[in-house]
Amino acid sequence: MIFQAARLSLINLFAPETRSVFWKVLGLTLLLLVGLWLALRSAFISYVFPWIASFFPAMPDWAGWLGFVFAIAASLGLALGLALLLSPVTALVAGLFLDDVAEVIERRDYPSDQPGTAMPLGPALTSSIKLLGVVILGNIVALFLLFVPGVNIIAFFLVNGYLLGREFFEFAAMRFRSPQEARSFRAKHAATVFLAGLVIAGFLAIPIVNLLTPLFAAGLMVHLHKLVSRQDAGFRG
Repeated sequence: MIFQAARLSLINLFAPETRSVFWKVLGLTLLLLVGLWLALRSAFISYVFPWIASFFPAMPDWAGWLGFVFAIAASLGLALGLALLLSPVTALVAGLFLDDVAEVIERRDYPSDQPGTAMPLGPALTSSIKLLGVVILGNIVALFLLFVPGVNIIAFFLVNGYLLGREFFEFAAMRFRSPQEARSFRAKHAATVFLAGLVIAGFLAIPIVNLLTPLFAAGLMVHLHKLVSRQDAGFRG
């Protein structure tokens, strides 16, 4: 069931119907990253570099070399900071378009089913910010655990698998259920949702490709929610 949902989600990433969402997410993400780069660079030049230079007022001969060394260090630091911001920024942008992805999947792959209801703009923004927080938390925890030998890789998958699986499944479920019902349904199928979250964490671990993680995760969980719901209906009937 999980691998079927993942396969369908991968197909969805390259479907013509989702290309517009793909380019929107990619374009806005790159725009935000460029803006963050310029803001961080401007802040360093305006505030940090003058503060560092103030410690060496009596060494004018060293000023040029010092500036060169700090410029290189600052560039490397800004590049690292931008890399760390890549996943959160992508999550924030993509969170605004998850309903678009869900609508395409429901219309194309489940035409006989009643379509889900998209969240209004306010709750959608809240959900996007919540997703941003989850991604940041997951990456902070994983970053700290990178320094624990034998635990780091396992911790990365476990933390991100749980957090991302929970958030994206509840997003898919809330298109058809109230928030409380969505949480209860997720809890009922906690093991399946967690295993699907591990698949998302694996996708997240692939450099560059992980830019598409929110779109892949949303598609996977829309399919998984449909499959689990039909399975439950079959057991009842």
